[in-house]
Amino acid sequence: MIRTPLRPLARILKAREDGEDPGLIERENRRKRRDADRDRKRLRAQGRLLVLGLCFFAAYATIGVRMGILANVEPAEPKVASAGQQIVTQRADITDRNGRILATNLVTRSLYAQPHLMVEPERAARELAALFPDEMDEERLRGWFTGERKFIWLRRQMSPEQMQAVHDIGEPGLLFGPREMRLYPNGPLAAHILGGSRFEKEDVNAAEVIGTAGVEKAFDEYLRDPAQGGAPLALSLDMTVQSAAREVLGGGMRLMNARGAAAVLMDVHTGEVISMLSLPDFDPNDRPRPLASGNDPSESPLFNRAVQGVYELGSVFKIFAVAQAMELGLVNPDTMIDTKGPLVWGRYRIRDFHDYGPTLSVKNVIVESSNIGTAHIAMDIGAERQKDFLASLGFTKPTEIEMVEAPTGKPLLPPKWSEISTMTISYGHGLSASPLHLAAAYSTIVNGGTRVHPTLVKQAGPQNGERIISERTSRASVDMLRAVVTEGTASFGDVVGYEVAGKTGSADKPKPTGGYYKDRVIATFASTFPASDPKYVLIVTLDEGEDTIGSMPRRTAGWTAVPVAAAMIERIAPLLGLRPAVEPSQEAALIPANL
Repeated sequence: MIRTPLRPLARILKAREDGEDPGLIERENRRKRRDADRDRKRLRAQGRLLVLGLCFFAAYATIGVRMGILANVEPAEPKVASAGQQIVTQRADITDRNGRILATNLVTRSLYAQPHLMVEPERAARELAALFPDEMDEERLRGWFTGERKFIWLRRQMSPEQMQAVHDIGEPGLLFGPREMRLYPNGPLAAHILGGSRFEKEDVNAAEVIGTAGVEKAFDEYLRDPAQGGAPLALSLDMTVQSAAREVLGGGMRLMNARGAAAVLMDVHTGEVISMLSLPDFDPNDRPRPLASGNDPSESPLFNRAVQGVYELGSVFKIFAVAQAMELGLVNPDTMIDTKGPLVWGRYRIRDFHDYGPTLSVKNVIVESSNIGTAHIAMDIGAERQKDFLASLGFTKPTEIEMVEAPTGKPLLPPKWSEISTMTISYGHGLSASPLHLAAAYSTIVNGGTRVHPTLVKQAGPQNGERIISERTSRASVDMLRAVVTEGTASFGDVVGYEVAGKTGSADKPKPTGGYYKDRVIATFASTFPASDPKYVLIVTLDEGEDTIGSMPRRTAGWTAVPVAAAMIERIAPLLGLRPAVEPSQEAALIPANL
């Protein structure tokens, strides 16, 4: 660094020559140096002020932009955290196919106590016990409130009236926390399908609701996913149809003195379950406890007979043997079949309910429900081909319906698919399946022959599954089922204007110790309508139903399940948008005899 001297020698010498004071030169140089230093500091300060001003401008601009963004965003409640983990409180609604609410959320309050804040703990204990006599004990509350505990849960949820009553006690140690509980406004109407819910993680400010059964548990992740934006889950159910079907099935169950009943209504093209019932049922708002281990699960109202109940369904299986034989080219509706009985195989004897003579056509094997005729057809098919065909209809594994209970409805198959198994399975004995299995299989048979998988989710169109039988075989099968109603064992199932077709099935109930009861029957009617263009399949099953109107009790499906199904179709067909049609036989009856 080069320093400039304050008294330069050349200027001093010159000043002396001119008679000037050399000290003025030093003072002038000092002044210039001070002015330069002052200017330099001023520029530095101005630069710092400019930078600081830019920083303040940027900060205020950022804040202003953020405030503008927030002003244009919808307000939302802050998420509550407990013990470092987020508690998701919002759960999406569940609706039927028409948008009617099946499950929703209700804001309520929980009640807890902090004894160290209480002024009169004994009075609080006494008045709480008086408000909730079935749930709270005064002595226990007094012990809690006067002890060392700092926090006590008293009730997980409360109605507004109960909250006001507690508030009127005036005790500062009784506090309320927000809650969002699950509400099922239709009560038991779709109880087995919805299942139920319960609280999981919770704190005083929030509680997480999770599904415990049915679609609530099957779709639990979807219903709790914030990414779905609260979009409801639309089921395939029609609650108007469900309500009418439940009313008819409940009345039929009581009239026929049945222990239980199940019904499944399915769209034969989409696989949508329009209605599904299991009686007795329950209210998911107050879900009962499961039975203790060791008890028969079917004794519990939680047991879903339509999905979990696997039964030998009887003669409703006969149409599968006939449809397969027609598809293989072994028979046609007019082929004559040996029905001379009894059919003897080893120590087994297969008999018919009536003596139908030495032969029947294939059509009449179905119409008259001949076990012997069906067994002969099954022997021509063979065990392996029969097993493969029933597997293609879904009878060898649980249904894939969207319920957590579905895997428990696994069909019971014979340990060895022998020749006698082939014969008995052809008429519905030796293989146990659920009513939902039967609904899906009948839909496949009557819809033109394409495989249908049952679903509880609203669909956009037909499933168009793999082809199982030809359209010709499907049409011939429907015609035979129609004849069962017009000429055979299901005559009580005819509903004017709706061309009901179907097949009855009456299977003796197996004993837990082996063998079968002689006076206990699982009665089933598998039907489709309208027969001219099948759109729906309806399965009705009664557990130990019995018609006692006559001189002797009648337990077969033609006397029990069929009339109930007919009453149900008469009620629900108009609700499904089906207009009654005049059939050709009815038109002929309307023509005057003299024309």
